[in-house]
Amino acid sequence: MPLPPEPWVYADQLIRAMAVAAQIHAAQVRKDTTIPYLSHLLGACSIAMEYGATEDEAIAALLHDAIEDGEPVEAARATVRSVGPDVGRIVEGCTDSDTHQKPPWRPRKVAYLARLASEDRSVLLVSASDKPHNARSIVRDLRDVGAAVWDRFSLPKEDSLMSYRTLVATYQKSPNRNPALIDELDRTVTEMEALARSVVKR
Repeated sequence: MPLPPEPWVYADQLIRAMAVAAQIHAAQVRKDTTIPYLSHLLGACSIAMEYGATEDEAIAALLHDAIEDGEPVEAARATVRSVGPDVGRIVEGCTDSDTHQKPPWRPRKVAYLARLASEDRSVLLVSASDKPHNARSIVRDLRDVGAAVWDRFSLPKEDSLMSYRTLVATYQKSPNRNPALIDELDRTVTEMEALARSVVKR
């Protein structure tokens, strides 16, 4: 089917970015599921667009895990940068590690949060668009499989919950945040915390 005449509501660069994301993450699935990892990237992009993302920000949301998860990392980094310099900058800002033997979780996240507090609006929007999709998935899985959901993660339940709550607090302190998006994340994390207290392993 031919494309309608321009102007379009997005440029063909977004279509290219979807193909890049599908290629980089082609062999990856969501933790302990058969769900293609691409579903998360599309979800993060959708959230970013719903909260006013520019084209570069929407593309960065699609590619936000490419440097962190793509192998070899320098090829993934070069591919992201080839989509556009601002996309590359935003994705770098959302990346907490670019090694595939990742540093220990706690110091890595502490360093990421310290940096996140001073990032600009674009990085904060993309970073914060990633988190509600993950949090919603945990909420859904808590309802579906109960406390067994925590077995999918390398962290104990309390550390996972603390991580999300600390992220909310970090975003809330930033003058560059999108308040409505952070409010949504806060509500989802609050729901996650309530379910975590009430459900048991099945």
